[in-house]
Amino acid sequence: MNTSASSGRQHAPTALTLPDLLRITDEHAAALLDGQSDHLLPLDGQWPTDGRWYTRLHADDELDVWLISWVPDFATELHDHAGSFGALTVVAGTLTEQRWTGRELRTRKLREGDQAAFALGWVHDVVNGEPTAPSRHRAGQTLSVHAYSPPLTAMSYYDIGKGGNLRRTRSVLTEHPEDVALKEATA
Repeated sequence: MNTSASSGRQHAPTALTLPDLLRITDEHAAALLDGQSDHLLPLDGQWPTDGRWYTRLHADDELDVWLISWVPDFATELHDHAGSFGALTVVAGTLTEQRWTGRELRTRKLREGDQAAFALGWVHDVVNGEPTAPSRHRAGQTLSVHAYSPPLTAMSYYDIGKGGNLRRTRSVLTEHPEDVALKEATA
Protein backbone atom coordinates (compact mmCIF):
# COMPACT_ATOMS: atom_id res chain seq x y z
CA MET A 1 0.00 0.00 0.00
CA ASN A 2 1.30 3.44 -0.96
CA THR A 3 0.78 5.86 1.93
CA SER A 4 2.15 9.36 1.96
CA ALA A 5 1.63 11.93 4.68
CA SER A 6 3.41 15.04 5.76
CA SER A 7 3.33 15.24 9.55
CA GLY A 8 2.68 19.00 9.75
CA ARG A 9 1.34 19.29 13.31
CA GLN A 10 2.68 22.81 13.81
CA HIS A 11 0.11 25.52 13.16
CA ALA A 12 -2.63 22.90 12.85
CA PRO A 13 -6.05 24.39 12.08
CA THR A 14 -7.85 21.41 13.65
CA ALA A 15 -7.60 18.88 16.46
CA LEU A 16 -7.62 16.09 13.87
CA THR A 17 -4.21 14.97 12.61
CA LEU A 18 -3.28 13.69 9.17
CA PRO A 19 -3.21 10.10 10.49
CA ASP A 20 -6.75 10.68 11.86
CA LEU A 21 -7.91 11.79 8.40
CA LEU A 22 -6.27 8.76 6.75
CA ARG A 23 -8.07 6.47 9.22
CA ILE A 24 -11.39 8.25 8.59
CA THR A 25 -11.13 7.98 4.80
CA ASP A 26 -10.18 4.30 5.15
CA GLU A 27 -13.21 3.62 7.37
CA HIS A 28 -15.58 5.35 4.95
CA ALA A 29 -14.03 3.48 1.99
CA ALA A 30 -14.56 0.17 3.80
CA ALA A 31 -18.20 1.08 4.55
CA LEU A 32 -18.72 1.96 0.88
CA LEU A 33 -17.25 -1.36 -0.27
CA ASP A 34 -19.50 -3.17 2.25
CA GLY A 35 -22.56 -1.56 0.64
CA GLN A 36 -23.38 0.66 3.62
CA SER A 37 -23.45 3.80 1.44
CA ASP A 38 -25.29 2.41 -1.58
CA HIS A 39 -28.25 4.70 -0.87
CA LEU A 40 -25.98 7.68 -1.64
CA LEU A 41 -24.83 6.38 -5.04
CA PRO A 42 -26.40 7.43 -8.36
CA LEU A 43 -29.66 5.62 -9.06
CA ASP A 44 -29.44 2.54 -11.29
CA GLY A 45 -25.66 2.93 -11.45
CA GLN A 46 -25.96 5.84 -13.90
CA TRP A 47 -22.65 7.54 -13.17
CA PRO A 48 -22.06 10.84 -15.00
CA THR A 49 -19.66 10.52 -17.93
CA ASP A 50 -19.19 14.23 -18.67
CA GLY A 51 -17.66 15.27 -15.35
CA ARG A 52 -17.06 14.30 -11.78
CA TRP A 53 -19.81 13.36 -9.39
CA TYR A 54 -19.58 13.73 -5.62
CA THR A 55 -21.66 13.36 -2.50
CA ARG A 56 -21.03 14.27 1.11
CA LEU A 57 -20.73 11.21 3.36
CA HIS A 58 -20.29 13.10 6.65
CA ALA A 59 -20.31 16.70 7.84
CA ASP A 60 -19.83 18.42 11.17
CA ASP A 61 -17.99 21.50 12.44
CA GLU A 62 -14.64 19.70 12.40
CA LEU A 63 -14.79 17.39 9.39
CA ASP A 64 -16.22 16.91 5.89
CA VAL A 65 -16.01 13.53 4.13
CA TRP A 66 -16.81 13.16 0.42
CA LEU A 67 -17.14 10.36 -2.10
CA ILE A 68 -15.86 11.55 -5.49
CA SER A 69 -16.09 9.79 -8.86
CA TRP A 70 -13.51 10.64 -11.51
CA VAL A 71 -14.16 10.21 -15.21
CA PRO A 72 -11.39 9.80 -17.78
CA ASP A 73 -9.91 12.94 -19.37
CA PHE A 74 -10.91 15.38 -16.63
CA ALA A 75 -8.51 16.84 -14.09
CA THR A 76 -8.53 19.45 -11.41
CA GLU A 77 -6.21 22.42 -11.83
CA LEU A 78 -3.20 22.84 -9.58
CA HIS A 79 -4.85 23.80 -6.30
CA ASP A 80 -4.56 23.83 -2.54
CA HIS A 81 -7.20 23.35 0.15
CA ALA A 82 -6.62 26.74 1.81
CA GLY A 83 -6.81 26.32 5.59
CA SER A 84 -7.80 22.64 5.61
CA PHE A 85 -5.81 19.47 6.05
CA GLY A 86 -6.86 16.71 3.66
CA ALA A 87 -6.61 12.99 3.04
CA LEU A 88 -7.92 10.52 0.50
CA THR A 89 -8.31 6.79 0.01
CA VAL A 90 -8.71 5.36 -3.50
CA VAL A 91 -11.68 2.98 -3.43
CA ALA A 92 -11.63 1.83 -7.06
CA GLY A 93 -9.44 2.61 -10.04
CA THR A 94 -6.32 4.76 -10.10
CA LEU A 95 -5.65 8.46 -9.57
CA THR A 96 -2.61 10.26 -10.92
CA GLU A 97 -1.45 13.14 -8.75
CA GLN A 98 0.96 15.87 -9.77
CA ARG A 99 2.14 17.83 -6.76
CA TRP A 100 4.32 20.88 -6.46
CA THR A 101 7.54 20.13 -4.56
CA GLY A 102 8.67 23.75 -4.30
CA ARG A 103 10.75 23.49 -7.48
CA GLU A 104 8.91 21.13 -9.81
CA LEU A 105 5.89 18.91 -10.32
CA ARG A 106 6.28 15.34 -9.12
CA THR A 107 3.90 12.64 -10.40
CA ARG A 108 2.67 9.55 -8.59
CA LYS A 109 -0.03 6.94 -9.12
CA LEU A 110 -2.47 6.16 -6.34
CA ARG A 111 -4.12 2.79 -6.90
CA GLU A 112 -7.04 1.06 -5.23
CA GLY A 113 -6.38 0.99 -1.46
CA ASP A 114 -3.67 3.66 -1.60
CA GLN A 115 -3.92 6.72 0.59
CA ALA A 116 -2.48 10.21 0.57
CA ALA A 117 -2.61 13.03 3.09
CA PHE A 118 -1.91 16.70 2.53
CA ALA A 119 -0.89 19.30 5.06
CA LEU A 120 -1.35 23.03 4.69
CA GLY A 121 0.33 24.38 1.56
CA TRP A 122 0.04 21.11 -0.41
CA VAL A 123 -0.53 22.08 -4.06
CA HIS A 124 -1.59 19.34 -6.47
CA ASP A 125 -3.58 18.37 -9.55
CA VAL A 126 -5.45 15.06 -9.70
CA VAL A 127 -6.75 13.08 -12.68
CA ASN A 128 -8.34 9.67 -13.24
CA GLY A 129 -5.65 7.31 -14.46
CA GLU A 130 -5.92 3.67 -15.57
CA PRO A 131 -9.40 3.04 -14.12
CA THR A 132 -10.29 -0.49 -13.07
CA ALA A 133 -13.52 -0.06 -11.12
CA PRO A 134 -15.36 -2.99 -9.50
CA SER A 135 -18.25 -4.46 -11.50
CA ARG A 136 -20.96 -2.64 -9.55
CA HIS A 137 -19.42 0.70 -10.54
CA ARG A 138 -19.59 2.09 -14.05
CA ALA A 139 -16.62 1.07 -16.21
CA GLY A 140 -14.02 3.81 -16.37
CA GLN A 141 -14.96 5.38 -13.05
CA THR A 142 -12.39 5.88 -10.36
CA LEU A 143 -13.79 6.40 -6.86
CA SER A 144 -12.08 8.00 -3.88
CA VAL A 145 -13.06 9.11 -0.39
CA HIS A 146 -11.73 12.52 0.73
CA ALA A 147 -11.73 14.11 4.18
CA TYR A 148 -11.05 17.77 4.98
CA SER A 149 -10.54 19.27 8.41
CA PRO A 150 -11.62 21.84 9.17
CA PRO A 151 -14.32 21.52 6.49
CA LEU A 152 -13.32 22.96 3.13
CA THR A 153 -14.30 26.63 2.71
CA ALA A 154 -11.82 27.97 0.15
CA MET A 155 -9.34 26.85 -2.48
CA SER A 156 -6.58 28.61 -4.39
CA TYR A 157 -5.52 27.73 -7.93
CA TYR A 158 -2.07 28.01 -9.46
CA ASP A 159 -0.03 28.04 -12.66
CA ILE A 160 3.68 27.57 -13.02
CA GLY A 161 5.11 30.90 -14.15
CA LYS A 162 7.76 31.52 -16.80
CA GLY A 163 10.49 31.51 -14.17
CA GLY A 164 9.42 28.10 -12.89
CA ASN A 165 7.73 29.52 -9.81
CA LEU A 166 4.25 28.75 -8.58
CA ARG A 167 1.87 31.64 -9.28
CA ARG A 168 -1.58 31.87 -7.67
CA THR A 169 -4.18 32.67 -10.34
CA ARG A 170 -7.26 32.90 -8.13
CA SER A 171 -8.85 31.94 -4.83
CA VAL A 172 -12.47 30.93 -4.43
CA LEU A 173 -14.86 30.28 -1.59
CA THR A 174 -16.42 26.83 -1.83
CA GLU A 175 -18.21 24.20 0.20
CA HIS A 176 -17.56 21.45 -2.35
CA PRO A 177 -14.42 19.49 -3.25
CA GLU A 178 -12.81 21.04 -6.30
CA ASP A 179 -16.01 21.34 -8.33
CA VAL A 180 -15.07 24.79 -9.61
CA ALA A 181 -11.70 23.50 -10.81
CA LEU A 182 -12.71 20.87 -13.33
CA LYS A 183 -11.06 21.10 -16.71
CA GLU A 184 -10.51 18.71 -19.55
CA ALA A 185 -7.16 16.99 -19.12
CA THR A 186 -4.59 17.19 -21.85
CA ALA A 187 -2.67 14.04 -22.57
